[in-house]
Amino acid sequence: MRKIKAPFFEIGPKSYLYGDDVLNLALAADAAAEKYDVDVIFTTPFTEIRRVAEATKRLFVFAPHMDPLPVGRGLADILPEAVKAAGAKGVMLNHCERPLTLSVLRQTILRAKALELETIVCADSIAEARAIAALGPDIIVAEPTELIGTGKASSMDYVRASIEAVKGVNPDILVLQGAGISNGQDVYNVIHAGAEATGSSSGIVKAPSPAAMVDEMLGAVRRAYDDRKAGR
Repeated sequence: MRKIKAPFFEIGPKSYLYGDDVLNLALAADAAAEKYDVDVIFTTPFTEIRRVAEATKRLFVFAPHMDPLPVGRGLADILPEAVKAAGAKGVMLNHCERPLTLSVLRQTILRAKALELETIVCADSIAEARAIAALGPDIIVAEPTELIGTGKASSMDYVRASIEAVKGVNPDILVLQGAGISNGQDVYNVIHAGAEATGSSSGIVKAPSPAAMVDEMLGAVRRAYDDRKAGR
C-alpha cells in the first residue's frame, strides 16, 4: 500500500461544498498532486468518498470521522469497515468540530490500524499534540483552534515547538501545521520553517478560483520543501 510521504498537503472542503463541487475540487487537487509530485490528503464528506476515490489517482481519500463500534448494531454511527469499503485510505479524527476524549480516540486509532486505515489526528495545543503522539497515529495536525478559518496562520515558533513535541514522543509521526492557511505564501512559510505538511479548507473554497488556489498552494509546497533541502 502506498504511504503518504513528506511533503504533503491536506484539503478538506468540510460543508462548504457538496455534490459535483466536491468532485471538481478533488479532480483539481489530483491534477496538481501529479504536476508537483506532492501527496494530497483529500478529506471528503462521507457521501462523496466512493465517487472521489474512484475518479482520482494521486489523492489519499480520507473520511472526516469514524466511530470505534464493531459490525452489528448501531444507527447513525460511522462504521470503520464501511469507511474502508467506500474507498477511503484513512480517517481524520478529533477535529475541533468533532472532538473525542483520549479514551475514545485511542479505541478509534486501534480500529483504524486493524483495518490498515491511516489516521490524521488534530491537536489544538502543544500539550495535546504530545499526549496524542503517545497513541501512535500516523499524522498529527498541530492546529490551534482559535486560528481555524481566520486567515491567520500559526507563528513559526509554534510550528517548530509543536514539531519538536511530537517528534520527541515518536519521530515516525508526521506533523501537519494547519489553521489560517490562506495563500501560497502562507504555505511556503510553514513548509520552509520545517513542517512536513500543511493544509487548507476555507482558504481554498472561498478563493475566486478554488482550482487555481489549489495549484498555487501545492506549487508552494514543492518550492518550499526543495528550497529547505537545498539550504536556500
